[in-house]
Amino acid sequence: MSIHRTAALLLFALFTSTGNTAEPSDNSATYKPTVLITGSNRGIGFEFVRRLAGRDWRIIATTRNPDGATTLAELAADDPDIIIEQLDVTSNEDIAALARKYSEQPIDILLLNAARGPGSGTALSPLSRLDWDLADSFFQVNAIGPMKVAQALMENVKASQMKQVIVMSSDSGSFVAGSQLPILYHYKASKAALNMYFHTLAFETKKRGVTVVMLHPGLVGTNEQLAKMPGSIKTEASVSQMLTVMDGLTLDDNGQFISYEGESMPW
Repeated sequence: MSIHRTAALLLFALFTSTGNTAEPSDNSATYKPTVLITGSNRGIGFEFVRRLAGRDWRIIATTRNPDGATTLAELAADDPDIIIEQLDVTSNEDIAALARKYSEQPIDILLLNAARGPGSGTALSPLSRLDWDLADSFFQVNAIGPMKVAQALMENVKASQMKQVIVMSSDSGSFVAGSQLPILYHYKASKAALNMYFHTLAFETKKRGVTVVMLHPGLVGTNEQLAKMPGSIKTEASVSQMLTVMDGLTLDDNGQFISYEGESMPW
């Protein structure tokens, strides 16, 4: 047998192996799903916390600065199932500490929401003024960071009942649907990288029963500037519709890029 064929068979065996991760033992009607949300202190992330708290879920709400997340803290004060944790998705130390703390906790939905938005820094700069330190920040926060968190917590997802990884993407990461204007270089490129990372991951996770989906939340008016743009929608409307999409996901949706309205997005 050739070396190349042997290597291919080894890779096939690796990706098709189910491993020895135990399924959760609690299959009773009282089972509470657990969701871990990154970037949960405001905007889309906070609205997911609020909505899922209304469903009586257990919520691990992460944020870079828990001390400054006053609105999130107020919500958590009235709900013992909301736990606030520190997590900077660019920090290897933060990710490792979180993974250690929750090593025995099944995570039904890993909701990777933390991101650097399109208006950050000099994001609107043309080619002549592109800031490459800013580019590194966009890629670390929007693409590499979420992948690191997924890597660290994948066993937790595999051990859950729902087995979902949901990634907040953007139509800006699409070569077809995104704006054709020569702006937002770093933001667009980082979202395209995010899509490719998780689309690639989906080929591996499907064999383990985990569904990975990238969601486009729409043009959400998370700040005053965005709220004034034509076609913008309220955060509450976006999250409500994304939850409807998430509720209907099956393993057949693995690897898909889907809009908040449930439509398949072009790449």
